[in-house]
Amino acid sequence: MSTNTRRGVLIAALLLALGACKNDDKAVAPATGDANPWPQVAWPLAEDAALEQRITDLMATMTVEEKVGQLVQGDIASITPDDVRTYRLGSILAGGNSDPGGRYDASPAEWLALADAFYDASMDTSQGGKAIPVIFGIDAVHGQSNIVGATLFPHNIGLGATRNPDLLRRIGEITALETRATGMEWAFAPTVAVPQDDRWGRSYEGYSESPEIVASYAGAMVEGLQGKVGTPGFLDGRHVIASVKHFLGDGGTTDGKDQGDTKISEADLVRIHGAGYPPAIAAGAQTVMASFNSVNGEKMHGNKPYLTDALKGRMQFGGFVVGDWNGHGQVKGCTNTDCPATINAGLDMAMASDSWKGFYETTLAAVKAGTISQARLDDAVRRILRVKFRLGLFEAGKPSSRAVGGQFALLGAPEHRAVARQAVRESLVLLKNAGGVLPLSPKQRILVAGDGANDVGKQAGGWTLNWQGTGTTRKDFPNADTIFEGIAQQAKAAGGEAILAIEGKYTHKPDVAVVVFGENPYAEFQGDLQTLLYKPGDDSDLQLIRRLKAEGIPVVAVFLSGRPLWMNREINAADAFVAAWLPGSEGAGIADVLLRKADGSVQHDFKGKLSFSWPRTAVQYANNVGQEGYDPLFAFGHGLTYADKGDLAALPEDSGIEGEQAASGVYFDKGKPALGVAMQLSNAAQAGMPATTVPVALADGSLALTAVDHRAQEDARRLTWSGSAPARWLLVSGTPLDMTRESNGDVQLQLTVRRESAVSAPVWLGLGCGDDCGGRIDLRKTLEAIPQGEWNVVGVPLKCFATAGADVAKLVQVPVLESGAALRISVSRIALGALNEAEATVACPVR
Repeated sequence: MSTNTRRGVLIAALLLALGACKNDDKAVAPATGDANPWPQVAWPLAEDAALEQRITDLMATMTVEEKVGQLVQGDIASITPDDVRTYRLGSILAGGNSDPGGRYDASPAEWLALADAFYDASMDTSQGGKAIPVIFGIDAVHGQSNIVGATLFPHNIGLGATRNPDLLRRIGEITALETRATGMEWAFAPTVAVPQDDRWGRSYEGYSESPEIVASYAGAMVEGLQGKVGTPGFLDGRHVIASVKHFLGDGGTTDGKDQGDTKISEADLVRIHGAGYPPAIAAGAQTVMASFNSVNGEKMHGNKPYLTDALKGRMQFGGFVVGDWNGHGQVKGCTNTDCPATINAGLDMAMASDSWKGFYETTLAAVKAGTISQARLDDAVRRILRVKFRLGLFEAGKPSSRAVGGQFALLGAPEHRAVARQAVRESLVLLKNAGGVLPLSPKQRILVAGDGANDVGKQAGGWTLNWQGTGTTRKDFPNADTIFEGIAQQAKAAGGEAILAIEGKYTHKPDVAVVVFGENPYAEFQGDLQTLLYKPGDDSDLQLIRRLKAEGIPVVAVFLSGRPLWMNREINAADAFVAAWLPGSEGAGIADVLLRKADGSVQHDFKGKLSFSWPRTAVQYANNVGQEGYDPLFAFGHGLTYADKGDLAALPEDSGIEGEQAASGVYFDKGKPALGVAMQLSNAAQAGMPATTVPVALADGSLALTAVDHRAQEDARRLTWSGSAPARWLLVSGTPLDMTRESNGDVQLQLTVRRESAVSAPVWLGLGCGDDCGGRIDLRKTLEAIPQGEWNVVGVPLKCFATAGADVAKLVQVPVLESGAALRISVSRIALGALNEAEATVACPVR
């Protein structure tokens, strides 16, 4: 263990000890004198008799239909202002892939106009009903990140490395302003998860593996978003309501599986995963979002002991509980459109995104039948109305007429970007600095290479303009600097030169190279990993670093990621290694730390300290500070400064994993099926013929398979149907695959295909779940529409297959491609992907 690593372990131990002893906030008291592990929290808002009377008076005039409507939140991709006018719904949201006109790059003005339209509908009583303003929520998780031009802050994993709660408060204030400017009043933030397994695809949404760090940030972020209780700014027109999420245990699921089961004692659940809630409640958080996951087998959306007894009772939470995207549908005995159990458990508002109408109808029926009591209905409605009154919505007018509505100059305002740039600087963690190669002189010739060097989308990560953060272009970020641009600006000003060369090629040998590389954007379960290997099967980044080093060029590696990964080979190959996390829009913040001033002095030193422990191997999953046998490569709290000796002995290059590893969610790539998946040809006369080599064909010639080139030699397969008889090409999984989570989201099955003939009959793409079980979609119109001879990505939403009859919880054929007519197409890849990654999307058949 190095000196700096030992120091990090000591720092971590001290932080944990101090966190255990400290109880400065008298609003949060530990449970004493009984066996209840949940802390008692003093709700900071005194009861307001006048406010309660307003609520009572309003509720006395409301019909049961209007009350039920307040419990329902629909997504803007599945609901219209007229629907709100008719059903009197309480809330709308913009999901990660939901935008005005269905365009991820819709303008701020279009967002504001949509907000106005929904508000106007909720206040329109011309068809009856009460004027109760709708509340508009959005995932403003690292700034108002769905909106073109907004300031994009580092994701939470980077903010955790800053150890700066005051900075978090300021980030919350800016996020609130930019959210209000575009018409929304509700940010689905902060995330106070405490990730315990970095394979989890949402690890970057957590501030730290340490509950103490998370607790130190939760209240500050809530105050930034909402304002401070007791001040004139609290919930005024420049602030939004916060949503502390996800309650509870989202960061502790077995094997880091998103939406999985957290198996844990109640005491540890409270101590680790509950750490962020008491300070957030003490700061007056107005909403808490229920989590998708289970705790010891019980789905949180149906967990009354935790939602009602612990959260609302013991911790005296005085806001309302909102669900996550159709999360109620995962409760035992429920569906997306029918779940009285979730309301009875303590959920006040269901995020019935695309299921809102059915959920409204069944909830109304449940109330009339007595399955949901009038008292429970009234409690939920009162909680929702109380928040709306506190926020001043009844007097606020439409969003465009409010304090900062339509002030689009706030989006990416210079003073906002300056705070984001500071956050980037303070988030960077230096892990190696051999020979003091850093900081660099800006007067040199600096080669900037790697696929992250000039890509705002990659440096911003998921939840950026769309759910997965993919498919964006440079023009989508008018108020941003790439990492290359930041370096180039400073080098030019100092008389040096920065050259962009993604692949590391150059004409004149540079003095130094900065290689920017890392994970591609992802969100939620799409980012779940099987191991902590970095890009298994793809070592192109490593080879780039090694090649530049072999050419006698010092290399500074800047690693973009949403979590620590096993990077020993890359760390060994580079002279300096910087964990930059997902910095957001301000790539120049990296240049501020890497480059000296023109006079040779240091601009900004490294301040970042690891808030997640760095693994020794790719299988070191239990690697959290305080755990028994804790032995990381770089400990929690580790991070070099320029005053430290940055040399590092060669690290072992054995990952701990033997054999080839499959990429998650990929079923066919580079000419072969994924591990555990078999490729077959089949027809009525010859079922399940293995297709392990090419060329191969069914005996009757109805389907033949040959190798063709796409990006590399023979990395694709050509399928040729003769038309003599129906035949199928199948990828068969050795074990059933559960795609329930993916079908609930906007995930698609995507095929990279090239049409090489006319299409004269249906072409069926299916997912199979065993004998006489499956669903299929006709690709004919989509294939006809794409140019012959060109490669295209064709996507089919997984929910289409479920609608067509597939049991997505037990898929074995992933997929089946069938034709009964003559056809020739080539396929180079089949994988799960995000909506905006497809060039052609197949619409689900209407049933």
